Amino acid sequence: MGVTRTVLLALAVSTLAALGPSRVAYADDSEAQMRAHAAQDEAERAARWQQLQQAVFGKRALADGAGVIQIEAPEHALDARFVPITLTMKSATPIKGLYVVIDNNPSPVAGHFTLVPVPTRAPELRVRVNQYTFIHAVAETVDGKLFVSRQFVKTSGGCSAPVGADNADALKDIGLMKLHLLGPFSPGKSLQAQLMIRIRISTACRWIKSHASSRRPRFIRTIDATYDGAPIFHLDSDISLSTDPVITFGFRAR
Repeated sequence: MGVTRTVLLALAVSTLAALGPSRVAYADDSEAQMRAHAAQDEAERAARWQQLQQAVFGKRALADGAGVIQIEAPEHALDARFVPITLTMKSATPIKGLYVVIDNNPSPVAGHFTLVPVPTRAPELRVRVNQYTFIHAVAETVDGKLFVSRQFVKTSGGCSAPVGADNADALKDIGLMKLHLLGPFSPGKSLQAQLMIRIRISTACRWIKSHASSRRPRFIRTIDATYDGAPIFHLDSDISLSTDPVITFGFRAR
């Protein structure tokens, strides 16, 4: 019995020894392929950003924005139609403009904020994301310099997913707005306000890509926010702004 067990054990060891190298080689090949695919994806994303940078900013240089502007977004967004974006100013450098660029969307520039006074804080907004992509935040300082930060977001379908309302229902309350303060009003202090706009977008991205939809897209082109007649910000937006957008911004009350 002892000899039999010894022979079986020897056979098992020799079999594993024979299978081991091939299995390791297979694993190494698979890992090498994964690394190659990852490198290719990164190269394609870098090339895409170079194209967008040239199209949006021309020959202007973009510096690393780690110390100037930070972009926060969920790594895995649950609903691609409502992806929250938070922009944070990291220094006291006065900023006059902010761009939100969603690289792989059909219309990449989701928003361009022109900040008239020096803002007390950068705005927050919700966007639509069509597929896995980098989202870039570009800050323009008052002296015209550009600084960029980025965040990778994993989600898809934001430009094609229906919002559950037919065209007639979508028109009933289109343009309805609500504005409220996020905290008590205090003259001379920095305040936050939240603007909610009712506009249901279900076909805009698909229409832009194919022009096959019988329904014309409806989306917001511009928003102007003022306080007591004085401008706070101007926003140029497009189809990448979310359905029923919510924009949070700061201002100083007088």
